[in-house]
Amino acid sequence: MAWSFDPPGRIVEAGRSRVHMRVSGEGSPVVVLEAGVGATSLSWALVEPALAARTTVVSYDRAGLGWSGPVVTPRTPGVVAEELRLGLGAMAVRGPFILVGHSFGGLVVRRFASLYPDETAGVVLVDALEASEFWPLGDQRRMMIERGVRLCRRGATLARLGVVGASLRILLAGNRLLPKVAARMTSGAGGAGLTDRLAGEIRKLPRELWPVIAWHWSQAKNFEGLAAHLEMLPASCREAREGDWDSPAPVTAIVADRRPMKDAPAGWRVERAEHSGHWVQLDRPELVVAEVLAMVRAAG
Repeated sequence: MAWSFDPPGRIVEAGRSRVHMRVSGEGSPVVVLEAGVGATSLSWALVEPALAARTTVVSYDRAGLGWSGPVVTPRTPGVVAEELRLGLGAMAVRGPFILVGHSFGGLVVRRFASLYPDETAGVVLVDALEASEFWPLGDQRRMMIERGVRLCRRGATLARLGVVGASLRILLAGNRLLPKVAARMTSGAGGAGLTDRLAGEIRKLPRELWPVIAWHWSQAKNFEGLAAHLEMLPASCREAREGDWDSPAPVTAIVADRRPMKDAPAGWRVERAEHSGHWVQLDRPELVVAEVLAMVRAAG
């Protein structure tokens, strides 16, 4: 198995960051896919082709993740939204945009819509992170973030030593024992759990993408990028709660099956994703496609 994979899109300059962006399909409005906190453009693999059959679609990797360069700027929604706009300009992609954001990506697309309302035709939130989840920051959430950052730093060390790459390759080959032994020898039980969780997420995606995602997570850069996102979660949520994020664009919020249904702002359309976990685009891709295309038709 090859252990490097060429990017399917282009690497472009987005301010101080270098980001990987992929454009598929044709037509208007342009659908922009913003992934969750540690995810990449590949997390939309079950959704992107169906959308690209109807209009132009852009998927990309935020700095620090996937094929993009390392993190050089804070991972807050305002900064990321600005880099996204610069990246779209570098790709010569013009709006209007339908912005689709999963989890943390929901904060990014909402901020984009508020900063650039004339370029935003609609927003679709896919089980989006709510600002109240990490601001104000309680002790339990603070410890959760601290533990996540520690695991990411440990993962970066394991990646530099080659342990993560070797473990993921063995897991993909079907052997679950050797990666656990190697991770425990190097970093304790937490390392074994880390590689197991990574492999579990990989297996939600099409089999042909498993080696690509495993290769991404064999690189220390991706663990460091995830740590940078996690560290800024409180600041990101505070930005969302305290800033002016009003936008005239229509919003559809898709909410996972077991997630509490909170009161949405006036004018939002809310759709419950039955039989789905947090990764709605993997558990119910047809629902995400239907809601995005409905927004495309309304904007057209």
